[in-house]
Parts: sequence; structure tokens; C-alpha cells
Amino acid sequence: MNLLSIKGLSKIGREAPLFTDVTLGLDEGQKAALIGKNGAGKSTLLNCVAGVLAPDAGNVVFNKEAGFSYLAQTPAFDGEDTIRGHIFKSDSPKLKVINEYQSLCVNLGSLNQAQAERYDALEKKMNDGDLWNYEAQISSILSTLGIHDLERKMKTLSGGMAKKVALAQVLVEDTKILLLDEPTNHLDIKTIYWLEDYLRNTSRAVFMVTHDRYFLDSVCSDIYELERGRLTLYHGNYSEYLEKKEKEIEIAKNTDRRIESVLRFERDWLLRGPCARGTKAKARIQRDQQLIAHEKFQEDKGFTFETKETRLGGKILELHRLSKKFPKGFAEASGNGSQAQDAAAGNRLQAQEAPVLKDFSYTFSKGQKIGVFGDNGSGKTTLLNMIAGRLPPDSGNIVFGVNTHLAYYEQNPTFKDSSMTALEYIEEAAEWIELNDGRKLSAALFLNEFGFEGKIQHSPVTALSGGEKKRLYLVRLLISNPNFIILDEPTNDFDIWTMNILEDFLAQFKGCLLVVSHDRYFMDKVCDTLFVLEDDGSVSGFVGKCSEYIELLKEREREAKLSQAQDARGQNGSQAQNGLQGQDTAAKPKKLSFKEQKEFAALEADIEKLEARKAQLEAALSSGESDFAKIRAWNDEYQTLSADLDAKYARWDDLSSRA
Repeated sequence: MNLLSIKGLSKIGREAPLFTDVTLGLDEGQKAALIGKNGAGKSTLLNCVAGVLAPDAGNVVFNKEAGFSYLAQTPAFDGEDTIRGHIFKSDSPKLKVINEYQSLCVNLGSLNQAQAERYDALEKKMNDGDLWNYEAQISSILSTLGIHDLERKMKTLSGGMAKKVALAQVLVEDTKILLLDEPTNHLDIKTIYWLEDYLRNTSRAVFMVTHDRYFLDSVCSDIYELERGRLTLYHGNYSEYLEKKEKEIEIAKNTDRRIESVLRFERDWLLRGPCARGTKAKARIQRDQQLIAHEKFQEDKGFTFETKETRLGGKILELHRLSKKFPKGFAEASGNGSQAQDAAAGNRLQAQEAPVLKDFSYTFSKGQKIGVFGDNGSGKTTLLNMIAGRLPPDSGNIVFGVNTHLAYYEQNPTFKDSSMTALEYIEEAAEWIELNDGRKLSAALFLNEFGFEGKIQHSPVTALSGGEKKRLYLVRLLISNPNFIILDEPTNDFDIWTMNILEDFLAQFKGCLLVVSHDRYFMDKVCDTLFVLEDDGSVSGFVGKCSEYIELLKEREREAKLSQAQDARGQNGSQAQNGLQGQDTAAKPKKLSFKEQKEFAALEADIEKLEARKAQLEAALSSGESDFAKIRAWNDEYQTLSADLDAKYARWDDLSSRA
């Protein structure tokens, strides 16, 4: 069933049309993504679909029975609202009943007569409307996202928690279409894994903008590319899109070469001034004119992040017993900068005056590339701020090497004068930039190398898209020729094209790197070691890729669940044994039958084989393979195998209890 129809949509940008004559449809259960370069108009198109912006032409029609929920890239909220008030701010009758019912349940023991009668009426509505399952789904979503205190004010939340609340609001609504603009931004990696699984399995249709390549590969069945104002549909996930795009480019290049070859002969004939009176000659001239007017394939101009590096000395950076905690009320009293946001992120710890960082020491070596891993609020940005000198530690000290030149890419960069043009912003730092090979480029040519071509160099910073602003900020940082780079969520708002180039730069970067990012593909590509920030403020190390650590967490979780199940069965067995004392022995659990004994023996062999294959797949997934088709196939096999293992372990446990 068609849920959304878009016809002839057009929108004019700052200098030219962003997109023209965009037409697409979205069917029930369809999962589609919109990709394109920064500034191509992805968010603008999504805003037009959601009714936030009015298109210059065309129309958007939703199925009357569908309804849609929209997650903006930067969600807006009233700071005085409670989390409950924000999440349940909906016209849905079902949500209003559930919200009022849950609100009364909070104070169930102290309801007055009128409230008790209202509670009974709402309970009847819950029964009549069969809303109990819906309420359970809502509670599950909130719990999974770590949203527990629904009476907390929105203004006290960190950027990550505010994004989770906004996401929860969208997911709990009773609609059939989800419009999501960068849904993974500001989420921790474990939450992204959960969201990926949720969207893949939901019956709701999804139309989203995201740069997360693992996410695109796992969730999407269709990819729409917005390029040079035109929308092109590619059926399949992101890996399949890459394959089709590569073939498309090759065909376009071959077509251009063939046309050029034909025209070399035709030009000589045309220069001889053929008579166009004859039908054949006239048709030939018309065909040649069409070939000459043929629009040639425009290949993207590649650019590289390249600057002159400063050599590191023997001593690089030493952290000596760093500790940090925040007093109560710090987050609310602080401003809107990144430090305040990170402090707010740690509210759960701060409320107990527990340390965000405790007695952490480390000595960096040449060429180390370390990722910082932790849940939202674990203190990742706090650690970066302390190293960068933006936030003093409560105790301990930081020692820099004489030759260490640090550059810090902040999560939310600010521009002192946003009326400056992009070129003026770079020229303020350096009018000429020296590269590794000794060449010197003017600021204008340097910006060209980074994809800022033509008029955009003379556009004010305020006119740039979010991704363009961050790319410009990164360019200015690199001009300083750092040899120790700290990156806090560098992939937020960057397009996939820019991220691929940044990954290549960081892969060959000879200095040290410390990075916080929610993008698993990016982390796997650039980091080989992790700092893991624990709940108690301690920091543990993990040698390996981010995806390997996530799989380790999943394995631990699976083992914990299996252990809990075994403990529960043990307790139940003990209770049953006590209850059976003095009763007929026929009531005792049956021993294994001959068939079950054979099954039990076979299970052990099957589990051993599956565990061996699982280890092979884990090695393959962490090998750095760049072929998305292979990664997709390995990941699919891994998910199937893990589910099969869980089932076999559960059966083995059941049989072993009676063996």
C-alpha cells in the first residue's frame, strides 16, 4: 500500500536550484535512505516532505490513514517541558490515554476519590482499546534508550540525551511513516545498534537521511541519491548502491569515449560542408548535433586532506592520575558550550557526586590512534576537554612534549564572526599554506582542494550547510600542521564522500590521534585501540576494533542471560525438589530418552563447529575489508549463526539439566 507520494518537488537554494522535479513514492514497510553531498539539499528535501518548509513547486501527499513522525537533525524543545511532556506531546488519542494512565500510576497509593475514579475509567479505556501491548512497547523503548526519570526537565539534558528523548517521541507515536534526519547523531554506539535492529524489523515505512554506512547497509532496501539537483533511485542496500554506481560511472565514461570517437570522424565530414538537402545527410547532421550537445559525465573532483606535518619528539603526551567529578547542579548552572553539555551528560553520575574520571594515567607513543568508547554521559568529551586544556582536572596533571602540536576538533564548533566568508575565515589563519611536498597554495586554491569551489568561497559562513561549516572548521585546524589530533564526533553532519577522504587522511597520518565517534565504520577504519570509560569513572583498554568490542559486549550479555537462566532453573529445581519430598517419585523430572541422549551428544559437536565459524566471521569482520558486499554477507551469516547458537545453547542447557 502506498503511504507517501511526492511529485514534481522543487526548491531554490542560495545560488541555484537545490533540486528540481523530485518524484518518489514510499510503500508500507519500505526502508529508504536519501544520500548526497553536504549542501546538496538532503535536509531541505526532508523538511519539505515533513511540511517544515514549503517547496517552490510540486506537492507531497500522505495516505490519510498513515500519519508520519518527523525527527529533525537538531530537534527543538521547550526547556521547561518534562521528558514526559515532550514525549507525549501528540494528538494521538491512544497516547493521551496511556500518558494519563501512567501519570496516575506513579502516585497510585495516594489518589483521591476523583483520581481513583479517573484511574478506573482509564483502565477501562486501556482494556477496551487493547492498549496494554502498545503501553508495553512504549515502556520497552524508553527503558532501552535509558529514559527513566520522565519528570526531569528538558533543559537539564545533554545533547545526546535530548536526541534520545526526541527519538523516543518519534518512535512511540502511532504512525506508519518515520521521517528521520541523521537519527544516529549524538547517540552512543550501543544505542545505534539497537535502533538499527528496531528499524530493520519494524513494519513502519522509513525515509531517512544518514551517513552511517553500516546503518545504511543493515536497514535500507532502497537508496535515493540527490546529486546536482536530480534524484536517482537505486534498489538495494548501500553495498548494492556502490556496485551499481560504479557500473553506471563506467558506462557513462565508455559512452563519452564512444561519442568522442564518432565525432572525430564526423567533424571532418561536417567541415567539408555536406549538402543537407538529402534526407540521409540531413538526418546525419541532426544526429551529429545531438552527439555534440550530449551532456558529458561529470566525475566528482577528488580532493585530499593534506598539510605539512610537524615531527613528534621523544615525549608526546603524558596523563598522570587524572580525576574529575562535578558537584550537584553544575550542568544547570553552566552555559551552552560543549563542557556544559558533557557535564549535563553525566547527570546520572553527578547526582551521586561520583567521578566521571578516576585516577587515569597514560603515556602516548608515536603513531597511536585511539578511540574513546562509552555510553552517553560517561565523560568522553570531559576527557578530551581536559587533554585540550579546556577543562581543568580536579587532580592529576597533563605533560606535553616540546614538539607536540595539538589540534582539537570540537563536537559543536563555533565561529566568532559568522558573517565572514569562507575564504576570509581561512585567510585569517593563513594566506598561504605549505604542503608536505613543499608546494605552497593560496587560501583560495587550498579551499578548492577541499571542495569549496567558486562562489561558495565568498558566501558567509551562516549560509553554509551544517556539514560545510564543519568541513571548513576542519580545514582551518589542519592548516596549523598538527601532529596530535583530537576529534570529538567528527562524522556528525559530514557526508559519506567527505568521510571517506577524512578516513584516508587519518589512515596515513603519522602523528597521534584520539577520537570520539558514534560511527562504527569510521572507528573501525581509523582506530586500533580503545579507551573504554566505565560507569565508576575508571578507564580500561581494549586492543582491537570498535566492532570487535561491540561483539565482545554482546557475547558477555548473552553469557549473562544464559547464566541467569541457569540460576533461575536451579532455584526452580531446588524449590520443586523441596516440594516433592515425601511425594511419589514419579513426579520427578524424567531422565533423557535414548533419542534425547543422541541429540545431546550431537548438540555439543554442533556448538563447537558454530563457535569455530563464529570466530572466523569475527576475524573477517575486523579485518578492515572495504568491500561492503562481503561485509554484508559476513554480517548476515554472523547474525543467523548467533541466533542459531543461542537456540542450541538453550536446548543444550535444558538437556544437560536432566542428563
